[in-house]
Amino acid sequence: MALLFFLILAFCNGLGLLESSSRMRLVGGRHRCEGRVEVERDGQWGTVCDDGWDMKDVEVVCRELGCGAATGTPSGTLYKPLAEKDQKVLIQGVSCSGMESELIHCEQEEDVFDCSHSEDAGAKCEIPETVRLVGGPDHCKGRVEVKHQQQWGTVCKAGWNLSAAKVVCRQLGCGRAILTQRSCNKDTQGQGPIWLSEVSCSGQEGNLQDCSSGLWGKNNCTHDEDTWVECEDPFDLRLVGGDSRCSGRLEVLHKGEWGSVCDDGWGENEEQVVCKQLGCGESIFLSAKARRNLGLGGGRIWLDDVHCSGKEQSLEQCRHRFWGYHNCNHKEDVAMTCLEL
Repeated sequence: MALLFFLILAFCNGLGLLESSSRMRLVGGRHRCEGRVEVERDGQWGTVCDDGWDMKDVEVVCRELGCGAATGTPSGTLYKPLAEKDQKVLIQGVSCSGMESELIHCEQEEDVFDCSHSEDAGAKCEIPETVRLVGGPDHCKGRVEVKHQQQWGTVCKAGWNLSAAKVVCRQLGCGRAILTQRSCNKDTQGQGPIWLSEVSCSGQEGNLQDCSSGLWGKNNCTHDEDTWVECEDPFDLRLVGGDSRCSGRLEVLHKGEWGSVCDDGWGENEEQVVCKQLGCGESIFLSAKARRNLGLGGGRIWLDDVHCSGKEQSLEQCRHRFWGYHNCNHKEDVAMTCLEL
C-alpha cells in the first residue's frame, strides 16, 4: 500500500497536479498592492516575464494578495531598486483566465530562456478599504474607523500615538500625520462597536492591521475615547505645457494650490522619482533651450533645494526646504520629459 501511494504521488507530481507551495509579492510600489511581481520557488525570490502579461493576470495577483480591483499592468522596471542581476526570471508566458485564486494555478512556462529583467512584469491593484477617517472635512481628517467582520467600528485612544497616525495617513494615501487626539466633541464620536485598543505601531508598517493591538472588540473603552487623526492633504504632482502627461513644467499641489519647483540642485535622481510617481518611463535629457520651450510658471514656487536618492516612491519623501521657502524666480522652474509607456 505504501508503495502504491508513493507511485501515485510521483505520478501526480509528474503531471503537476500536486504543486509545491508558492508565495508571491509586489516589490517597490507605494504600497503592498503595487509593484514588481515576484514569486518564490525553492526558497528563492524571482521575477515574472511580461510576455503575454495582461489585466487578467493582474486580477489574479490582486486576488491572491487580498488587494482590491486590478488597475494596471505597469512595467516592473518602474519600481526601484531594480531586480538584482543574479536574481532569476522564474516564469514567463503566464496566461490566466482571471478567475484563478492564485497565480500558480494559471498556465505558465517555467523554462525561461529568452527574458531579461528589462521585461519584468508589474501590477497595480486598489488598496482594500479597511480603515477610514470619518466626520471630518475630507477623507484625510476624521475619526479613525476600521472594518472587521464586514462592520465599521472605532479605535480607542488607549495606546494610540503619532506613529500609529502616520500608518493611517500612509494607508489612506494622504500626506503627513499632523494631529492625533481624543474625539471629545459629542458630534464627532462614533457609534457601534469599538474594535481596537492598545494599538502599537513603529510608524513603518504598510497598514494598521500590521501593528500590534489588543483583541478585536475586547476593551473597556467608551466612545468618549474614540481616536481622531488629521493628515495633510494628499501630495500630487503633474507636468504641464508639454505634449503629453509625461512632459512639461513640474508642478506640485500643496494646500490646494499648484506651484512650481526650483531647479537648484535638481538632477537625474529627482527626475527618476517624478517619472516613477507619474507612471512614466525613464527621464530623457533635455537641453536648456528645450526646457525653456516648455514654458515658465506663474504664482507660487513651492519647493527648492530638492534632494532625492532615486529610491523614493514620491517626491514628497525627498529632502527639501520648507514649503514656499526659496531664493528662485520662474526662470528656474523645473521642466522635464519622461518616456511614455
